[in-house]
Amino acid sequence: MSDEEKTAQIGADLVVRALEDRGVTHVFGIPGAKIDAVFNSLVSSKIETVVCRHEQNAAFIAGGIGRMTGKAGVCIATSGPGVSNLVTGLATANSEGDPLLALGGAVSVADADKQIHQSMDAVAILKPVTKYAVSVGSTEQIAEVMANAFRAAEGGRAGASYVNLPMDVMKAAAPQSPLVLPRFSGAGPAAPAAIEEAANLINAAANPVVLLGMMASRPDAAAALGPFLTRGNLPVVGTFQAAGAVGASLFENFGGRVGQLDNQPGDELLDASDLIITVGYDPVEYWPPEWNRGKTRKIVHIDVRPCTLDADYQPHIELVGDIALTLQALTAGLAREGKSALSAAMLHKIDMERRLLAEGAARRGGVPVHPLRLVHDLQQFLTDDVTVCLDMGSFHLWIARYMYSFRPRQLLISNGQQTLGVALPWGIAASLVRPSEKVLSISGDGGFLFSAMELETAVRLGTNIVHMVWIDGTYNMVKVQEELKYGRASGIAFGPIDYVKYAEAFGAKGVMIESPDDILPVLKKAFDTPGPVIIGVHVDYSDNVKLFEQARENAFH
Repeated sequence: MSDEEKTAQIGADLVVRALEDRGVTHVFGIPGAKIDAVFNSLVSSKIETVVCRHEQNAAFIAGGIGRMTGKAGVCIATSGPGVSNLVTGLATANSEGDPLLALGGAVSVADADKQIHQSMDAVAILKPVTKYAVSVGSTEQIAEVMANAFRAAEGGRAGASYVNLPMDVMKAAAPQSPLVLPRFSGAGPAAPAAIEEAANLINAAANPVVLLGMMASRPDAAAALGPFLTRGNLPVVGTFQAAGAVGASLFENFGGRVGQLDNQPGDELLDASDLIITVGYDPVEYWPPEWNRGKTRKIVHIDVRPCTLDADYQPHIELVGDIALTLQALTAGLAREGKSALSAAMLHKIDMERRLLAEGAARRGGVPVHPLRLVHDLQQFLTDDVTVCLDMGSFHLWIARYMYSFRPRQLLISNGQQTLGVALPWGIAASLVRPSEKVLSISGDGGFLFSAMELETAVRLGTNIVHMVWIDGTYNMVKVQEELKYGRASGIAFGPIDYVKYAEAFGAKGVMIESPDDILPVLKKAFDTPGPVIIGVHVDYSDNVKLFEQARENAFH
């Protein structure tokens, strides 16, 4: 940049240069008077500005990009309600471990404490749901704050950062340059002594079981996990967010997914173990009282950060460091000749039950369509070139438990905040990050309208997304749990929507699945159709009580 260009540069230009230096290709958000200087600078940049229909969804899209790439997705909003609308998206990304950077407009520094139009202490509001939240007080701080915001969002256990940008600072002269981040940084493996002790503990255990969490599904961690499980002959289960961490070659070691309720085959495997090795696990994924209450067996904790100690989660050994490097070092010290007889027998039983379930699901007919038939047929489409994004609801439990993925970050699931509305925005993110792949996003009819306005964004971008809506006319997950608790439901019903006409009103294609035999041909036709497609299907949720009934007496529900 020439001296003349530096002299002409303002704060907003420096913010955008910092984004460019970090390789940002898209920014998602909604403009306003307090942030318009940044929007104006974006026009002259290499970054594509994607206007969204709600700031919350802009944050969801950016968080989805972060989850799939490991690099912070970026969203932007104006002051006041624009920034406050980001809260749920940032809270979701922060608890899900998704790198996200949010930029928010603000009134001038001199007006920050005055009761004027759109004045708000945004940092105070967003600090509890982010790893880093700072307001830029002068142009001299911009480069520093932007660099540290990216480092916080992407480093360690990833999460959300927020940078508050007062309008006068954005319009002031800013001749500085973005900071250059270290070429090499990051943690190494855990301490050698701790690794050696952990290896000895695993080798001596009668029936060790591995519990995978969200960080285990990062591609580098998943790559190191395969040799670790193979050499250790270790049975493994995973939380919903660990989907795809266990490759197809180790499927016989996989006891299934666990989470939310302790009533799965994988929970039986955990319950029978005398040693638990957690990898990249966070209690928000599966609360320790659900799977470890009253247990005295030892735990080995492998993660990028020390655990938060809990009465029911007190690791004997913590291996804190880069997960992939730690697994590689730990693998070298393992010497187990085979699975225990108990684990082998339990895994064989789980495999037989899995096969029987799939065979039975394939034969299920009737209308409305049973969830297991939908999962069975959807599994046929889950090839390596497909990304699936799930919303929250009863349908999410059926898919999380019974659909299998063997590629990291292929099946995106929200379980930290269990946020409604993430599926379609994540689908938009996937279509941008993985343009050569098929993208399937799925929601219930309850969650769909939380973000359905972004169908216009998807159409405008020309994204090839298939979004499926499972229809039953209720907030069903709430309904089932209320009926179990109180014998009746409250506040769960809403009216019908014509999904075909809804899609067409936005310029998308809409189609309904009328019977189980329609599932595969409708999916094929939808994937062959350019642009967004909405598929509606009425679902038989009469068996949903089975998702919860075994935990009925648990005092924590």
